[in-house]
Amino acid sequence: MSKICEVTGKKQARGYSYAIRGIAKKKKGIGLKVTGKTKRRFQPNLVKKRIWFGDENRFVTLRLSTAALRNIDKLGISAVIRGMRAEGTKV
Repeated sequence: MSKICEVTGKKQARGYSYAIRGIAKKKKGIGLKVTGKTKRRFQPNLVKKRIWFGDENRFVTLRLSTAALRNIDKLGISAVIRGMRAEGTKV
């Protein structure tokens, strides 16, 4: 299963991890230099959550980012699911 939030669409991003060497200029050195660069991934903070959906009288299990959980607290589950269905997502 891919690591994508079902509500916000957040997914993993790519970036670099830098290896740095040297002494900082404020410590009277010649400065920090990047000596290596390796690829890394930034994973979204996902949780699998079972939420009661009162309109249909059933539980809905979603894979959500924590930002989406805050969004559900703010707007309500029915508004969020209505928006997901408008985009064409099966819930």
